[in-house]
This record gives sequence, structure tokens and C-alpha cells, in this order.
Amino acid sequence: MINPLLFTDGYKVDHRRQYPDKTTLVYSNWTPRKSRIEGINEVVLFGLQYFIKKYIIEDFEKNFFNQPKENICQKYSRRINNYLGENSVGIKHIEDLHDLGYLPMVIKALPEGEAVPIRVPMVTMYNTKPQFFWLTNYFETLLSTTLWMPCNSATIAKEYRKLLDNYANKTSSIPEFVDWQGHDFSMRGMAGLEAALLSASGHLLSFTGTDTIPSVDFLESYYNANSDKELIGGSVAATEHSVMCMGTDKGEEETFKRLITEVYPNGIVSIVSDTWDLWKVLTIYLPNLKNEVLAREGKVVIRPDSGNPVDIICGNTNGKSDAERKGVVELLWDIFGGTINSKGYKELDSHIGAIYGDSITLERAQQICERLKEKGFASTNVVLGIGSFTYQYNTRDTFGFAMKATYGEVNNEGREIFKDPITDDGTKKSAKGLIKIVKENNKYQLIDQVSWEEEQKGELREVYRDGKLLIDDSLKEIRKRIK
Repeated sequence: MINPLLFTDGYKVDHRRQYPDKTTLVYSNWTPRKSRIEGINEVVLFGLQYFIKKYIIEDFEKNFFNQPKENICQKYSRRINNYLGENSVGIKHIEDLHDLGYLPMVIKALPEGEAVPIRVPMVTMYNTKPQFFWLTNYFETLLSTTLWMPCNSATIAKEYRKLLDNYANKTSSIPEFVDWQGHDFSMRGMAGLEAALLSASGHLLSFTGTDTIPSVDFLESYYNANSDKELIGGSVAATEHSVMCMGTDKGEEETFKRLITEVYPNGIVSIVSDTWDLWKVLTIYLPNLKNEVLAREGKVVIRPDSGNPVDIICGNTNGKSDAERKGVVELLWDIFGGTINSKGYKELDSHIGAIYGDSITLERAQQICERLKEKGFASTNVVLGIGSFTYQYNTRDTFGFAMKATYGEVNNEGREIFKDPITDDGTKKSAKGLIKIVKENNKYQLIDQVSWEEEQKGELREVYRDGKLLIDDSLKEIRKRIK
């Protein structure tokens, strides 16, 4: 058990004494200040409801308020004294908070799933009792470490969705297949289980394909989803290289046959196909197994996993063999055929498909869709596995997230505060005073330096006040917003 008041940066613990005497209120906001991904100028808010339920309510109730005050204070003192050495941080403010029995805070936010322009605050926080002014920015660290990743991943997933929707609308007869076309394979590469859950749940706002099983439980636990009544996330039976290797390279065709006729005589099965020679699979084994594939009630999905995914899927004009020059989709068409849809693009027979599950990026996804289109194939002939390179290879700085105070009260008198470092390029310039968010032409806009009366209006909704969650959104509602 860790006291959640210790979930903060070390320099925060004594800021209480550093504020001016008689400080009674600190008002701060959480804002994406800069985009480091070209073409993305709006960021999706996601993860705040989890933050409030898990940390602000559950953890504080279980590991702070419901623990004996003496134990809490003794352990807090021990930690701070061991950590800082001789200090005057004190313990009375911790005792007072424990006596109060809840966190005296207001958290306001835009609706989760909404795309928020860069430099427009998503969340505001302030204290409701004067003596606990120190709490507002004390929570900056915990809020930041919890929120930036799900916001990043939900935003990037939305970009994949927009790209794949665009090509499906141009080339495919089944644009609804895009729900499954972006598949989350990131879990093993994420920075711990919580990061994997937050990121995978952000992915599931835009898609239904995921191999991160616990993200389904996460969304049921914190976002009112119900897998008995709605499709939260799913996947299909699939092999890995160890399975294929155990069948030996000489027995690979037999392994394919056993999988599609005995182990999975119906339904969808994805078979990793580049354990040794992908081109042999596509030019020898699959032609030999054509009748077995077409006789199944379901789809066999061929999964290459190495090399340049654009060239592997679409063909490499500089390839050494005819197979390399054609690529996976065209080779599958040569074997199994399919139909030409009303838009004039080829769609593979429903018994066969392809997925590429490694090294996909937004740029490569665009190249794959464009080159398939140029060759006359619908974009939905291939599923793209989106992994940790996409979702983990980002930081808080990807969208410049920060929580900054813009207003305070000292001796009950308001002070509009701001930062604007002369050495900065403008990224760190903050809003000033109390803020209000309005929506014009379907875009959120910031108005700062407003009165308390104006602050109460606008698009920011109170989601938490004084120990109570006030808005409890569902996955279904958030998916509607993001789409």
C-alpha cells in the first residue's frame, strides 16, 4: 500500500509553504501546447474518467481516508524525512485533509473523445476549501503521468481511422470493415501494464480489433462498457513463429493444411507465413491448398511479419522474382481470385485475406493503401497491425502537454497569473486568469481572463466535485464523439 499523496514529484511536497501567505485558491489547466506530428493539430481527450475513478476516488479512499490517521501520518513523515533530510514540510496539512475525508477539488473537462485544438485547455482544476489550495498543483504529476499516453494513443488511432476510412470510401464495397482494419498489437512493447491498458483503450475508441485482452476489462471497469451487449474489442485465432517452427520447415505445407482443415475447419484463422520463405508459401503451398481454403466456411489470413511492409503487401518493382514484384495481395488474387466492386476495385475472395502486423506507421499505412489503389485493389484487402512503435514511441512532449496555474486568490483577492518565458519559442506561454471554452464552427476555442460568472458557462463540464464523480460516460458515448 502506498499513500497516494506520495504519487508526486519530490519538489511538490513543500510548495504549500512557498505560495504567498494567505493563499486560498489555485486554479490550473491541462493543455496540449504543441504538436510534433505533422498534420495533427487537434488532440483527443481520453483517460480522465479513469484517472478520477482510480486515483482521486478509489486509491484515496482505500489507501488514505480509510486508513488510520496515525499510520498515514507516520508513514508520510518517515518517507519525507528520509527523502529530504532535515525539513519543515510538516504534517498538519495531511492530518487536516484526512479529517476532511475527501479531496476538496473541482475538476472540469471537455467531453472525452472530443478532438481539442492545440493550445486549448482540456481540463481545469481548483480547490474548494481555502486551506487546501496546495492540492491543485500537487496533482499535476499524477494527472500528467496518467493522461498523456491515452490522449496520445486515442489521437493517433483517430488518424489511422481517418486514413483507412478515406481509402475504404474510395475503393471498397465494405467500408465498415475498417472497424477491424486497424488492429492493436502493442501490448508487449508498452512501458508496463497500465500504459498498455490506457493506450489500447485509446485505440479501441476508433477500432474494434485488439490483441490486448485486458483493455476490454479496463473499459468495462472504468467506462461503463459491457461486452455481453456491445462489441468492445476482439480478435481471431492466430499462430506464432514457435508454432510454425515446431512443424519444421520441411513440414510447413502440412502445418498449413492441418491448421485449416483440422484445427480450424471453419472461422477465421491468421497464419504467420514468413517463418522461412513467404514466397514459397504464396507460390507453392497455397496453390496446392486452394481447394481446402475455398471449401472452408471462413477466412484464412496470411500474415507476413518481416521486411518492408509496403513492398511485401503491394509488390516491389525492383524485386528479384516475379512473386516479390507482385506482392502478397496480387499473389492471393492470382490464386483465389475475387470480385471487382462497383467502384472498379478488386476484392479478394472472402475465403482468403492478409494482415501485416509489424513496423506499420501512419506513413506506411498511407503508402500501402495508395499503392493498392494504384494497382486496382481495394484498401480493405489487408489488415494492418498497429504496434508499440506507433503507440509507445511518443512522449508527453509529442503534444506538449502541461498543467499550469493561471489564476489564484490571496487573502480572497483574485490574481490573474501566467508564464511567458523570454527564452521560449511561445510553446510555454500560458493562458491568463480564469478560462472559458466555447465552441464555434464545431471548433473549441479558448477565452481567458474571464469572470467567475463566465467561467461557470461554456463547454467545460464539472466531472468531479468534493469526492463525487458527477459525469460517468460510457464507451458507447465516447465512440460516438470520436467518430
